[in-house]
Amino acid sequence: MQKARKFAIESFAENLLPVLDSLEAALAHSSGDFEKVREGLEITLRQLISALEKGRIVEVNPVGKKFDPHIHQAVSVVPADQKANTVVKVLQKGYVIAGRVLRPALVTVTAPT
Repeated sequence: MQKARKFAIESFAENLLPVLDSLEAALAHSSGDFEKVREGLEITLRQLISALEKGRIVEVNPVGKKFDPHIHQAVSVVPADQKANTVVKVLQKGYVIAGRVLRPALVTVTAPT
């Protein structure tokens, strides 16, 4: 079991190395061109998301869905025309890894009627 865990960590770290390379390259070649900086950041973000997905880490995006206390944490409640306990805003994204909650999404939900 220890060997499998070590291999999984090595594999995950290996997937993060291109992200590190991109960030270092961006810092080494930074220019005043905002569009180029933005484009580089978008590419790096896609690399990071890909690395996380390879590690089976998936974003929780619950907007419009029923509040689930197992994967969401309600931080505010607002009146709305939608059904009660519907997620209307995500304040901080949540993540699951292999079906287990890594971090719950911090959300705003509709008030019970």
